[in-house]
Amino acid sequence: MVEQWGEETRPILVTGGTGTLGRAVVRRLLSRGCQVRVLSRRAHTPGEHGWAVGDLVTGRGLDAALAGARTVVHCATTNGKRDVDATRRLVEAARAAGTEHLLYVSIVGVDEVPLGYYRAKARCERLVAESGLGWTVLRATQFHDLVLRMLDGLAKAPVLLVPRGVAFQPVDVRDVAERLADLAEGAPAGRAADFGGPAARPVEALAAEFLRARGRRRPVLRVPVPGGAVKALRAGRNLVPGPAGGRITFEEFLAERFADGAPHRRVNQG
Repeated sequence: MVEQWGEETRPILVTGGTGTLGRAVVRRLLSRGCQVRVLSRRAHTPGEHGWAVGDLVTGRGLDAALAGARTVVHCATTNGKRDVDATRRLVEAARAAGTEHLLYVSIVGVDEVPLGYYRAKARCERLVAESGLGWTVLRATQFHDLVLRMLDGLAKAPVLLVPRGVAFQPVDVRDVAERLADLAEGAPAGRAADFGGPAARPVEALAAEFLRARGRRRPVLRVPVPGGAVKALRAGRNLVPGPAGGRITFEEFLAERFADGAPHRRVNQG
């Protein structure tokens, strides 16, 4: 079941609203006084926002979830093929519901870095852009959480090996959520300006910051890594030139995350 909403409320539907980015988006929208509805596969106890039970891949419950929603913020992600199927189902249901604005979160470089997950995200972008709906696509650089998880895995070995010549521009999900809230409250913008962290950093510098924050000692060694994806990363296809919008640095994120020794959470993003 989904709550019944009057015409005056016109809620914003957030898919993936229980994920790392989705939760931050929901909090930002609520703080602005927006009516928010979160799509979930399972029923939840009512709280500050409404819930709609549905499944993006099968289409179950989408008609009810979209009923009355003016804007959809599509944060849900699983893996490549399912993401494409889910986005196609969402577009079809949004057209039928008369949704005015579909906002999709993607990744900087999806059309230039040859990874299967990126190709799927690029296909989702095309589905949104060709939907016939008012649409916005925001590409963001890698989240701090993802870079943390990557480095944590690499640091399990006695020597932390990183690809030579690669830089990342990690961004905090709270910064991305703030930008998404701006876009969700505005008119459809098409391809919005790419959004990234405050600085592009060599991966070895990010690794050194991670080790300091965790109190670990590991040699960090740059190694050549073959392949088209790493070649694209060395060329900076994953970076945002010029002002990128993000404010919270990776060092600040690490200091906050490990201030009390709390473990990090998993996150899905390319």
